[in-house]
Amino acid sequence: MFTTLLKMAWRNIWRQRRRTLLTAAAISLALILSILARSLQEGSYAHNIDNGARFSSGLLQIQHPKFGDSGSIDDLVPGSEEFIAPLREDERINHIVPRIESFALAAGAERSRGARVMGVRPELEDAYARVGQKLSAGEYLLADDNAVLLGVGLARYLNVGIGDEVVLYGQGYRGQTAAGLYPIKGLLSFPMPGIDDRLVYMPLAAAEQLFSTDGQVTNWVVHTHTLSLLPELLTQVGATYPQYRVRDWEDMLPEMAQQISMDRAGGYFMMVLLYGVVGFGLFATLLMMTLERQREFGVMLATGLLRSRLMILIAFESLFIATLGFVMGLLVVLPVLLWLQAYPIRMTGEMAQMVVEMGFEPVIPALLEAFVFAEQVQTTLFILMLCLIYPLYRVYALTVVVALQGKGHVG
Repeated sequence: MFTTLLKMAWRNIWRQRRRTLLTAAAISLALILSILARSLQEGSYAHNIDNGARFSSGLLQIQHPKFGDSGSIDDLVPGSEEFIAPLREDERINHIVPRIESFALAAGAERSRGARVMGVRPELEDAYARVGQKLSAGEYLLADDNAVLLGVGLARYLNVGIGDEVVLYGQGYRGQTAAGLYPIKGLLSFPMPGIDDRLVYMPLAAAEQLFSTDGQVTNWVVHTHTLSLLPELLTQVGATYPQYRVRDWEDMLPEMAQQISMDRAGGYFMMVLLYGVVGFGLFATLLMMTLERQREFGVMLATGLLRSRLMILIAFESLFIATLGFVMGLLVVLPVLLWLQAYPIRMTGEMAQMVVEMGFEPVIPALLEAFVFAEQVQTTLFILMLCLIYPLYRVYALTVVVALQGKGHVG
C-alpha cells in the first residue's frame, strides 16, 4: 500500500510543477534564512569563545581543587610530563599548555600597577594563543630568556618601552617573596581592551624562579578543536584526574557566558519572528494547494480511496516537496557559508567599537557544524507539520458530492 501511495505522491507533485516549486521555494527560503542566521550567530560565539579561551582561561583547565576559589600561588598542580601524559594520545585534544598565573605589582621608574603575570612555554603559547602575532614592537620570548613581554596599555601606563626594565613584586609559593627585575623584550597589542592593560608574559622557567614553584604550575590548559566536543571532553578529563578540579570556560568566564546567553536568547526571539513570517506563507501555500485540488480529492474518494489513505498520500506529497525544498535550500546556503567561513564579515565603525568594548573581536565568521543544519531542518519540518494540520482536516471533513461540484463545503 505504502509503495503505491509513494509512487502516486511522486507523480502528483510533478503534475503541477509551478505549485510544487512554489511550495519548495517557501520551504527552502525558511531553511536558508534560518541556517544563515544561526550559523553566523553561533560562528560569532565560537570565534569569541575561542579567542577568549586562548588569551585567558583556555577551554578547559586542570587545577588544584582550591585554586579556582583562592587564586593562590600556594594551590598548584604538578608541571611534569608524567602528570599530563594520559591526555597526550586523545585525538580530541589539539593543545595542552602549562601555565603559571598569578598577580604581582609591576613597576617602572615612576609608576606601578597591579598586573596579571603569565608564565608560559613560549613555543607552546605561540602555537596555542598566537601571542607572537600580537607583537607590536620588539621580539618574542625564548624559553631560556629572563625577560618579559608587556601589554601596550600597561607599558604606556608605566611609561616604559623596549629595553627598559620592569620590577615585578608579589608573593611566591608558601609565603616566599617574589621579586625580580626584568628587561622588556617586546610589547603586545590585543584586540580586546583590559587584556593588554594589565598583562605580563614571561617564560615558564623564569616564572618558576620568580614564584619559587619548584616545577609546579597553577594550571594545565586543555583545548579542543571543536566546541561541540567540550562536554564529552570535560567528563573524560575529570574522570582522568579525579583528585583535581577540571573547569570549562563557562565556569571560568561567567561574564562572557552570560553575555552570550543573553544574546542567544535575543537571537532565538528573532528566529521565532522569522519562522512566524515564513510559516504563514507556507501555510497559505499548502492551504491553496489543498483547496484547488478538492475536485480531484472528491474523485479519489468517490472511486473508493479511503480518507485515511488520501491523508497519507497528501502527507507523502508534502514530505517529497519538503525534501526538495531542503535540497534546494542546502545547495544555495552551503556555498555562502563556505565563503563566509573563509572570508568572515568584519564589522567596522561604531558597531565594531561597541563589540570591542563588550570584550569581543568584531568578526562574524560562519560556523559549519552538523547541529546547526539539523536544528533548522527539524524546525522547518515541524512547522510544515503544523501547517498541514488544517489542510488535512479539510480533506478529512470533505463532503464528496460537494467536492465534485467544486464548492469546497466542509461537512
